[in-house]
Amino acid sequence: MRFVAANIEGVFLVEPDLHTDARGFFTRLACPEEFAAAGIPFEPRQTSLSRNTARHTLRGMHYCREPEAKLVRCVRGRIFDAVFDIRPESPTFRRTFAAELDADNARALFIPPGVAHGFLTLEADSDVLYQMDRLYRPGFDAGLRWNDPGFALNWPAPPAVVDARDAGWADFGGRQSGRLP
Repeated sequence: MRFVAANIEGVFLVEPDLHTDARGFFTRLACPEEFAAAGIPFEPRQTSLSRNTARHTLRGMHYCREPEAKLVRCVRGRIFDAVFDIRPESPTFRRTFAAELDADNARALFIPPGVAHGFLTLEADSDVLYQMDRLYRPGFDAGLRWNDPGFALNWPAPPAVVDARDAGWADFGGRQSGRLP
């Protein structure tokens, strides 16, 4: 695996080593030893799958009020995966980063605690695999508006499908303190 640092502290694009032949490819998706060797303490404890049937489905921007790191990868279809740095103490506070992930490139995005995450499907029937370093606990979910002007991320298309919760997140606004809602 290769860990390519993004423009946000602690965010990495994870490029797998694909072993290809006439059958297709084989690759390792996560390895705590390889992450540790790259200086990234990450040991997955929970794996989840997001199935998205429609093109331009938006999920995000989500974060957890408890420290949570995650590794996100598109295992079917194609997505525009985005992160916002919402850590006031971070030297990259308020920066954004986005990458296209798809089943063919098998790349993943590593997202450290305190960074909001979301994606827009670029193809119908896109599945997104999440690996988190902690178990889900209800009541710690939080989010902010995907098109918050304070982050000004250039999304590739407007969303066609957004659930009410994601459509209703507030802007991050002028928050400067370490306290997030």
